Amino acid sequence: MILEKYSFGIGDRFCRQGEAQLAALIKAKQRGASITPVWNKSHREHIIIGTTPSDTRREADDAVAACGWDGSYFVDADHIGRNNVDEFIESSDFFTLDVADFISAGPDESSLREFIASQSKYIGSLSIPGIEQRFDISKEDIEQIAAKFLPAVQEAGRIYRHLESVKGAGNFVTEVSMDESDTPQTPVELFFILAAIAREGIRPQTIAPKFTGRFNKGVDYIGDVSQFASQFEQDIAVINFATKEFGPGSHFAKSGEMGAGLPADLKLSVHSGSDKFSIYRPMSTAMKKFDAGLHLKTAGTTWLEELTGLIIAGGEGLAIARQVYAKAILRFDELCAPYAAVIDIDREKLPAPQAVDRWDEKAFVSALRHNPSCKRYNHNLRQLLHVAYKIAAEMGGRYLDALEKYGDIIAPNVTENIYERHIKPIFMED
Repeated sequence: MILEKYSFGIGDRFCRQGEAQLAALIKAKQRGASITPVWNKSHREHIIIGTTPSDTRREADDAVAACGWDGSYFVDADHIGRNNVDEFIESSDFFTLDVADFISAGPDESSLREFIASQSKYIGSLSIPGIEQRFDISKEDIEQIAAKFLPAVQEAGRIYRHLESVKGAGNFVTEVSMDESDTPQTPVELFFILAAIAREGIRPQTIAPKFTGRFNKGVDYIGDVSQFASQFEQDIAVINFATKEFGPGSHFAKSGEMGAGLPADLKLSVHSGSDKFSIYRPMSTAMKKFDAGLHLKTAGTTWLEELTGLIIAGGEGLAIARQVYAKAILRFDELCAPYAAVIDIDREKLPAPQAVDRWDEKAFVSALRHNPSCKRYNHNLRQLLHVAYKIAAEMGGRYLDALEKYGDIIAPNVTENIYERHIKPIFMED
């Protein structure tokens, strides 16, 4: 099962916007950009909303049938581990193995010694094509990297082999997620992480490293754009080099056997990639420079476009949005706690619910819609509403009925957001 060069994770909290999301990729395809849709939804989101993985599969299949999509598509079990992977096996064909909790867990001494010995050829001066600087590698460097990342890779291996035993080799796409670690991985760390992945017999088609800067939910990138651009290019160069060093026929297996190796089409995955407008151009430039693929994950941006559509609709839609915000203020700590690492909200800059109740449709949309050039835009409000989907879920039929009632307003918002603000800057514009 092959994930094409360009793929796009279209998360959808309430499983109602599949056709609107797919419409954006159809529009891109009509204009020469072939991008594979991947519907992604995590265990946490299913629990909060009350959906199941089969609901996401149904949404994807129904959207594909309704829109006449004739390309490949996938359903991603997003950020899963051994404790919940079985819930997704039947419905998913893409698995994001989230093993960040195992980083720095401490490998056993035998595994550590074996890995260091297997990588001894890289001790000295290492040159990676596409990166100007050379890297001085010592045995101690390899030991420190292995001590930090080997337990996470071994956990990914356990999940991967379980999936293979149930679904069969080659019948699913694998992504290894290292993005929720404390610090960005250096090029050298990423190289040896990939070496460890190959030794585990994992064949990932994407890997999500930790990048420099902040990837907060639903808002723009925060950090040094030039530093990110350099790191993004270096990570592509490392992947290109590693797939040759540890690809098919390479000698890396723990037992000394020849293994399948890393696939040649391994590519970067960017998590929390929605609305990161300031880094889209550097990403596009690097992709063209190296002729590299990309998997971009978005999620809550579709939920925010639903909410924006409800506000535009006025009436009951506007009332729902106001209520979501008012309750989000009251339940701030509860809603924000699970996302503490990926949001930065200044509570002092959040408008009072009473003020929001006086806003008309235009004022509310101006504050919520991600348009940094608009003086009313409030990234604190946007982040809070991004994590407030639990409140909409608790409304049950009232919220879902509103999505149906105002679908003609919501759907164009969803399509335009994905196509104009995400796909075009990354995949289509020079």
